[in-house]
Amino acid sequence: MTVAPDLEGRVYPDTPPYLVGREKVREFARAVGSTDPLSLDPAAAAAAGYPDVVAPPTFAVVLQDLTLAQLLADDTAGVDFSRVVHGDQRFRFSRPIVAGDLLTATMTVSAVKTLGGNAMVTSESAVRDADGEHVVTAISTIVIRGDA
Repeated sequence: MTVAPDLEGRVYPDTPPYLVGREKVREFARAVGSTDPLSLDPAAAAAAGYPDVVAPPTFAVVLQDLTLAQLLADDTAGVDFSRVVHGDQRFRFSRPIVAGDLLTATMTVSAVKTLGGNAMVTSESAVRDADGEHVVTAISTIVIRGDA
């Protein structure tokens, strides 16, 4: 199966709202080895002017994962997950993610390229808060290995 030729430009539906929990932020921080008190201590976050603990920047992949699941479940996309490797990851922030945020993400497939028999699919997952304000865009490229 090859990647659908019309995949570039495809926009997937909004994810269900995701409530960022304090303990999820702390667990994620510990999992990535962060010792930043803003991510672990509500008092330190409050002293810095935040309403609750601040998620490490890579926490945005939690929301992005919800959008990528849509792509991988889309039978018309032609993405064989057993052949997928992660190629690149970037983030563009308007503000940090904070515990208590109610976030929704929308994914757009921004580029599809073929190189050496492999397909490279770049997607942008725009994450917004409950007021519809941009928080972060997670940009990811996956590589779908060819048959060779």
